[in-house]
Amino acid sequence: MDGVEKRLIRGLRVLREDLWTLRAAPLPPSVWLRWLPHGLVCLVAFGVAVANADQFAQGYRLGPQFGLLCATAQGVAVALALWRPVPAWWLSTAVTVVVALGARQQMLGPGRIEPPWPWGPPGLVAQCLVLFLLALRLPTRVSAEVLAVTALVTYGLEGVLGGASYTPTGALGVALFAGVVVLGTALRGRRVARHQLVEQAGITAEERARRTLLEERNRIARELHDVVAHHMSVISIQAQVAPHLVENPPRELRENLDGIRQNALEALAELRRVLGVLRSENPDDPYGLGATGGATADAPQPTLDRLDALIENTRAAGLDVVSEIRGPAPVYPPGVQLSAYRIVQEALSNAMRHAPGARVRVELTHRPDGLCLEITNSRPTRPAARPTGAESGAGSRAGAGMGHGLLGMRERAAMLGGRVTAHPTLHGGFCVLAFLPRDGTARPTAPDEDTEPPDGMELFFPDPPPTGDHTP
Repeated sequence: MDGVEKRLIRGLRVLREDLWTLRAAPLPPSVWLRWLPHGLVCLVAFGVAVANADQFAQGYRLGPQFGLLCATAQGVAVALALWRPVPAWWLSTAVTVVVALGARQQMLGPGRIEPPWPWGPPGLVAQCLVLFLLALRLPTRVSAEVLAVTALVTYGLEGVLGGASYTPTGALGVALFAGVVVLGTALRGRRVARHQLVEQAGITAEERARRTLLEERNRIARELHDVVAHHMSVISIQAQVAPHLVENPPRELRENLDGIRQNALEALAELRRVLGVLRSENPDDPYGLGATGGATADAPQPTLDRLDALIENTRAAGLDVVSEIRGPAPVYPPGVQLSAYRIVQEALSNAMRHAPGARVRVELTHRPDGLCLEITNSRPTRPAARPTGAESGAGSRAGAGMGHGLLGMRERAAMLGGRVTAHPTLHGGFCVLAFLPRDGTARPTAPDEDTEPPDGMELFFPDPPPTGDHTP
């Protein structure tokens, strides 16, 4: 019954996640939504043409044929403003002037009329829409020039020419035109500012990524200094001792060994100078490991022999970790051991920060061509805490991570000719796979060679840990 109850509880939990907690991805915008504003403008253009046809033919008494022609032209101007705002404005203004002059003749005739003049209501709507679209598309200078010309045309028709009896609409029209131009200019300025902000954000992100990459490479260079310095010191000592191992060594041999020793000493001095420049940015934390990382400039760099201590410290910090080693361990170069240690260290730190309560599995597979690493954590049992300025506890006890996560892992692997891949697992966890060549140099790859991870790097999807306490 206990097994049935557990399966029932697990099924109800999955059902709750499927029907309540999961969020669907937003749908991409449809094509018709992108063309909806164009359709609305075209619909308004058709309405303007119909209303103007009645206004020109009946209100201004211009005749059905001429009125329909002018109304159609102004409707076309409204639709044309979507793509060619300046020609559309010229067309709309010209139609208004022609119609106003024709209506003026009717107002001065025997059967006087008193229509709204020089802008009829449909003409006001058409001109406002054209000016609004123009202000959205063109710079403020052009919008101001167009508004000024429109105001001058209105003043010339109403203030200079005038008519016998009509309802004046010039002041109202100029006020409406100024309002829509100001609105369109403001919206255009907001859109331009947003576009510039997005571009600046992209540039800032690129600069931040570049700076992060350089910082990570500096950290790697500072750590590898001890490895290189150790080898150079060994070369210098061997070159100094070698002449004493041979009875009566030739003068040429002594000179060559002295030259080797001198070159090694000069190389060590140059390494110290370069490292001094790199460490000068943060003398209290020369390796960039954090104030509580436990590493100093004089401390030896970690190797694979210290992985057990790292895992024990991580367990003591509260993370459930199991480890497995496959195959006999060959002798790796110090650089390979250091990179492998740091990759495991960073993966454990990430699991501790981002997957609290998860179970972590660390696998090392020694292969003839290199070292395979697989660090997989299960789904976290509780939400991750927000990072603070000084993370202690897990980060300091397990050995502080290198600070830049996957970027540092990839840089270390690429430096040795290896590779790192990382991706979520099917059960909601995360998996880091790494391969480091045995000799620390890249192996040439044929064009048709499979680029999948080696056989020892199969994906591992751990089951979710039980709710109670669990031990490895």
